[in-house]
Amino acid sequence: MTGGGIVAETVFRFGPLQITGTVITTWGIMAAIWLSGWTLTRRLALEPGTLQTAAEGIVGTIEEAIRAVAPGETRLLLPFIGSLWIFLVIANLCGLIPGLHSPTRDLSATSALAILVFLSVYWYGVRSGGLKAYLRHYLAPSPILLPFHVISEITRTVALAVRLFGNMMSLEMAALLILVVAGFLAPIPILMLHIVEALVQAYIFGMLALIYVAGGLQSQQLRQQSKE
Repeated sequence: MTGGGIVAETVFRFGPLQITGTVITTWGIMAAIWLSGWTLTRRLALEPGTLQTAAEGIVGTIEEAIRAVAPGETRLLLPFIGSLWIFLVIANLCGLIPGLHSPTRDLSATSALAILVFLSVYWYGVRSGGLKAYLRHYLAPSPILLPFHVISEITRTVALAVRLFGNMMSLEMAALLILVVAGFLAPIPILMLHIVEALVQAYIFGMLALIYVAGGLQSQQLRQQSKE
C-alpha cells in the first residue's frame, strides 16, 4: 500500500496480472494459517501442551458461537466460519506490524471476502435442500417479492464489504493522525484501541457471515419439515 493511501501499490507484475501488497500479505497470512494448522495437528497428544491447549480453546470457542446460532450444524459450518474468523483476526492485526497494512483496509480484499460469504450461502443452501428447493425460496411467500429478495442479497453483500473496509481504513487513518499530532506520547492507548477494534470488526464480520449461512440452512430445513 502507498504510505497512508487507500490505493494498493503494485509490487510486481506477472504478465497482465498486477500483484499488490494486499495480495502478498493475504497469501502470507493463508500460508501461515495452513502451516500452523499442519504443525499443530501433527503432534496431538492426550495431555496437551500450551500450544495445543490454546488451539483447542480457540476451536471450542468458535464451536460454541456456531452452536448458538445454528444448532446441529456445528460440524458442517466450523471449517468455513472458523477459517474466516481466524483469517480476519490476523488480517486486521497486521497493521500493527511495521511496514505492513491490514489487507482488510483494501476494498478489493473485503469485497472478495463478502463475495465468498455470498457464494457460501448458496453452497450450503443448495447442499441442504437441493437447487430447486433453494431457488424456490425466492418466490416465497409470493413471486412478487422476487426482486426484493434479489436486492436484499446484493445490498447485504455490498454492506458487508464496505463496512469492514471503512472501519479498518478509518482505524488506521485515525491512528496515523494521532501519532502525527501527538508523536509517540500515547502509543499504548492507540495500540490497545487498534487491537480491540480489530477483534471487534473480525467478530462482527464472522458473525454476520454465520447468520447469513445459518439463515439459508434453517429456511431449507423448515420447508422440508413443512412438506413432511
